[in-house]
Amino acid sequence: MHQLVAVILTKDESRHIGDCVGAVRPWVDAVVVWDSLSHDGTQGLAQAAGALVVERPFDNYSGQRQAALDGVEAEWVLFVDADERVTPALGQEVRSQIDSGGANGYWIPRRNLIVGREMRFGGYYPDYQLRLLRRAAARYDLNRVVHEYAEVEGEVGWLKAPFIHYNYESWAQFHRKQRAYARYEAMILAGKGIRPRLHNFILQPWREFVRRFLTLAGWRDGWRGLRLALLLAWYYGFMPYWLLWRQRGA
Repeated sequence: MHQLVAVILTKDESRHIGDCVGAVRPWVDAVVVWDSLSHDGTQGLAQAAGALVVERPFDNYSGQRQAALDGVEAEWVLFVDADERVTPALGQEVRSQIDSGGANGYWIPRRNLIVGREMRFGGYYPDYQLRLLRRAAARYDLNRVVHEYAEVEGEVGWLKAPFIHYNYESWAQFHRKQRAYARYEAMILAGKGIRPRLHNFILQPWREFVRRFLTLAGWRDGWRGLRLALLLAWYYGFMPYWLLWRQRGA
């Protein structure tokens, strides 16, 4: 059994997969690309970069990560997204922490680049992700179909070195992903039996804007911070309730 395996979830990630595998490979015992039936050559590029490829049809993010935890043979799993890069500093810190055996999971910060610009506020840094997991002590909540979260038995620690996250390369990609997230959020609301009310269309966007722009200091990123706060107020505050209202009226 390996001590540490990196798992990269993919679906049509040919643009990123080679660099992602190449960045993490020096720091782990093996790299497994957990692929959701890509059609753009992702699998071949991953294999050429030195990764093992496992195919699994996509159900949801929690299901994919839990299947990977169940499927790999390793004491530790480091989850890396295809658009993230593991720096040498992060690789060294990961190895140091698992060798010390001080915790069963670790939160890792991320530096987020959006359309070529690093965003430092508004929730985009440190943007901690619980990605380094002792496999036997972690399990994903399968009820969370998006923004998945691992439940860890025992102590959880915090790393200092960050992922580099090439979050969105274009505004078209940003809008496409946010629409998908809004649909997921609407589905979650529907599953909870929530009925949209008039005040939801006003208060929810306002709360999200205040949280991003004021509470999380998005204003410190200038006009880009304002733009993101407004867009996320729309996608996370308004659109899920709008979609829910349309579904109930259909």
